[in-house]
Amino acid sequence: MEAALVVLVVALALGFDYTNGFHDAANAIATSVSTRALTPRVALLMAAVMNFVGALLGTEVAETIAHSIVDLDSQSNHTVLVVVLCALIGAIVWNLITWWFGLPSSSTHSLIGGLVGAGLAGGLLVYWGNVYEKVVLPMVISPVVGFGLAFLVMVAVLWIWRNAAPARTTRRFRHAQTVSAAAMALGHGLQDAQKTMGVIYMALLTVGWADRDAGIPLWVKLGAAAAISLGTYSGGWRIMRTLGRRIIELDPARGFVAESVSAAVLYVNAFALHAPVSTTHTITSAIMGVGATRRLSAVRWGVAKNIAVAWVLTIPAAALVAALATWALTPLLS
Repeated sequence: MEAALVVLVVALALGFDYTNGFHDAANAIATSVSTRALTPRVALLMAAVMNFVGALLGTEVAETIAHSIVDLDSQSNHTVLVVVLCALIGAIVWNLITWWFGLPSSSTHSLIGGLVGAGLAGGLLVYWGNVYEKVVLPMVISPVVGFGLAFLVMVAVLWIWRNAAPARTTRRFRHAQTVSAAAMALGHGLQDAQKTMGVIYMALLTVGWADRDAGIPLWVKLGAAAAISLGTYSGGWRIMRTLGRRIIELDPARGFVAESVSAAVLYVNAFALHAPVSTTHTITSAIMGVGATRRLSAVRWGVAKNIAVAWVLTIPAAALVAALATWALTPLLS
């Protein structure tokens, strides 16, 4: 039974990774597509490739997911596997709900919410201190930093190029967006694919199919990278429209700044802080920041409010679905 559960967890984790890819494809390319710096298919292909590369660049975030959210040693292997399985169910369900309504919610926080909810329902110890330090604080700080930094950088860009010819400047920033979109896609792979690696690694450790000292197996890295890349290439047009056009109409300069700032925030959190931050929160707040340099009323705050509500609901909603799944499936899988 345990071997079957591990196989099911791995399959569901890769399925979550796929939904993460098409749910969050907009994070990397919505601004480039909306400013016509890239065509949709070229942008998706570029994002898929960079997602794959980014997923192989580190494992620090995966280690955080595997070891810092719930205690794996307090329950039986069977209980832990059921909890991980139900955590994935909670995350996938919330991803699909927000995708259907075109809301750019966080796949990161849906997975963490799923782990917390399933962990509580399954009797596992939740490391609340780590959740607060590595999840809640970055969830609050990263959007604020993204908004503020994007606003300041955009003001600097406007001042530096204040006397430049508009047509030439627009063309140059449109070319530059190819680089910034690639950097954003790399950061998305670096952050989000690692969460799936962490969940699979957690399941493998439980039954002794992985060595804690050896780290995450190569096949897990490649599988997670491939799944998120395939998901990214399949698109995510509903959310792409929300990010690219419904918050504010972007020009190439603002798109370049939003993507560059977001990528920088993702890299700092992945390599320096080892914190699983949301690419969705980061790029959305950066888009708002560059938009606010026109005037505050240029940002469609009603749309921003709906997005913020989805952000707040993500962890508790995914936790609730995961907890219900745990209570329902535990008797069936025992």
